Amino acid sequence: MENQTLIEIMEKMLAGNKFSALKELLTEMNVVDIAQAMEGMDAENQLRIFRLLPKDSSADVFSYLDSDVQSVIVDAITSSELKILIEDMFLDDAVDFLEEVPANVVTKVLAHATPETRNLINKFLQYPENSAGSIMTIEMSSFPDTYTVKQAISELRKTALDKETIYTCYCTDNRRKLVGSIPLRRLIVSSDDTLIKDIMDDDDQLICVNTLDDQEAVAAIARKYDLLSVPVVDNEKRLVGIITIDDIVDVIEEENTEDFEKMALLHPSEDEYLKTGVFKLTKNRIVWLLVLMVSATFTGQIIEGFEDKLAAVAGLTACIPMLMDTGGNAGNQTSTLIIRGLALGNIQLKDYFKVLWKELRVAVLCGLTLAVANFARMYLIRWITGSDVTNSVFFVVCLAMVCAVIVAKTIGCSLPMLAKILRLDPALMAGPMITTIVDAVSLLIYFGFANLFLKM
Repeated sequence: MENQTLIEIMEKMLAGNKFSALKELLTEMNVVDIAQAMEGMDAENQLRIFRLLPKDSSADVFSYLDSDVQSVIVDAITSSELKILIEDMFLDDAVDFLEEVPANVVTKVLAHATPETRNLINKFLQYPENSAGSIMTIEMSSFPDTYTVKQAISELRKTALDKETIYTCYCTDNRRKLVGSIPLRRLIVSSDDTLIKDIMDDDDQLICVNTLDDQEAVAAIARKYDLLSVPVVDNEKRLVGIITIDDIVDVIEEENTEDFEKMALLHPSEDEYLKTGVFKLTKNRIVWLLVLMVSATFTGQIIEGFEDKLAAVAGLTACIPMLMDTGGNAGNQTSTLIIRGLALGNIQLKDYFKVLWKELRVAVLCGLTLAVANFARMYLIRWITGSDVTNSVFFVVCLAMVCAVIVAKTIGCSLPMLAKILRLDPALMAGPMITTIVDAVSLLIYFGFANLFLKM
């Protein structure tokens, strides 16, 4: 069902006071769909829908709501309702919610949470932003490695409903140090009297991260090993939480969005586009636009320096945009692939000369193909229009194009690597940055060949 259609149906039910039918509809719906529908309603209807939600799903729906809607609900519900809501939420969802809402909402929520929950939330809020500790949850399945399979399954039966995931269970020693993990499938098929330590994946196979590890590194580990959850340990290797696949997907989305913004030379923003003010959008863009505008002065100066010679040889000026665009496009193609490879770990700094050698061969083949096609294009135009552009000009343009493509691809693979060496984000060396540099270099090559072969 379309989201807009669903909103209309729910609003009609509210207007007609068909609360029983609406409550039944909400019971059958997915919590994500409910949250999306609520975000399309006004504040009054959002609150009415939330109050009609079954108690076992209200916390889940709340966690999927936009922070603005969450704030509206928190301001409207009673203290007892707020306390129940916070206690029913998974801890990582509660922390994510508190990181997004205004300070007054945070104060209200913490004031009505139990002392234990409040202490846990405050502890999580102290972890560095974008660290493994800041996105983990403590609602995990774990038990001592001295347990038998029967004991472990009995424990799961008692606690599974309160855990965020039980697909993988974690094993600890008597000091709560992480010593292994065991898939639920293996646990179920093993005999009751088997010791957990005998069937768990031990240190040799155990993948874990530290609370202070960067969230992007966690996502890379989960992607590499196809993990549904990643255990998090402290400096003493004590198990303190897990990071589940839903949070890992969110991290991947955030990091990809950030890379796209940097590649377009935009200041990364965590706010949604429609909720970001005009002045903030301007501030995020204007600095690099000014830098690129000033840097384009060099390109203008190069053209101005050859202005008289351009006027003396027919056809040279008309080819400048094509040459600059081709060089910029070639450089952007290469930089995009290299930046992506660096982000995924497929390309390392030690691979620079391998990458360079490959891109040089690609550049030669691309450059020659483009040059042949351009020669045919220019010859056809001369034949149709009867222009007086000479074959010498054809040769200069095509030769400059081959060299421009080679230089562009060399720059496109080198600058991201250089950024990596300087511990900068390689995404900065993309798009407009590459284009600006390649434009200037392409013009210098072009005019150099014109001087050499056309005797300007």
